[in-house]
Amino acid sequence: MISKIVNNVENPKAQIIFAHGAGANMHHDFMKQITALFNQNNINVLRFNFPYMDRRAETGKRYPPDRMPMLIDCFKTVVAEAVQNKCINYPLPLFIGGKSMGGRVAAMLAGDDDIAQLIQGVFCVGYPFHPPKKPEKLRLEPLQDTQTPIFIVQGDRDTLGAEQEIVDYELSSLCQITFLADGDHSLKPRVKSGFTAQQHMKSAVQRIVVFIDRQLSKE
Repeated sequence: MISKIVNNVENPKAQIIFAHGAGANMHHDFMKQITALFNQNNINVLRFNFPYMDRRAETGKRYPPDRMPMLIDCFKTVVAEAVQNKCINYPLPLFIGGKSMGGRVAAMLAGDDDIAQLIQGVFCVGYPFHPPKKPEKLRLEPLQDTQTPIFIVQGDRDTLGAEQEIVDYELSSLCQITFLADGDHSLKPRVKSGFTAQQHMKSAVQRIVVFIDRQLSKE
């Protein structure tokens, strides 16, 4: 059974399924704060744990992330169960996304015909364009082959894909990227930048909400 948390609001205009990154589960403060900001914008949020995170909780051992096929199958199952059980008020417009690895998995699902029929867009917070210190090992395929709009919020000094690197990538016209000044992979800026992590998280959600509103206006 996949662990889930649902945070619904009154009179929601949309709903999202939000996946965690490789190193922190759905209970991490970042996940909670982003969820709260979405709720403030009248958006329901479902968070879940990938299987390896539940194994960590059960055993106390630090398991590495599952391989991508298992991560994809897990995310697909969560989407299917959410739609079938209507735990997030489906058919309210549905978007999927995630932090880092979770966003990458969501982007890969954008190319799945079954999932593409259920969702209206994908968002990523800190997309891992390549592994740390390995800029030659690019993960662009989901962003090139997508048939679903994808929106990425990226810190401009993200070590897994900085702005100066990304501008040279060839991506689908359906993939849009916005940058936050001096943000790292978790969007956190340095003190000297004049910004705070809280400001950047709020800005990230605001920009994602604009993306969601834009997709809703196409209905």
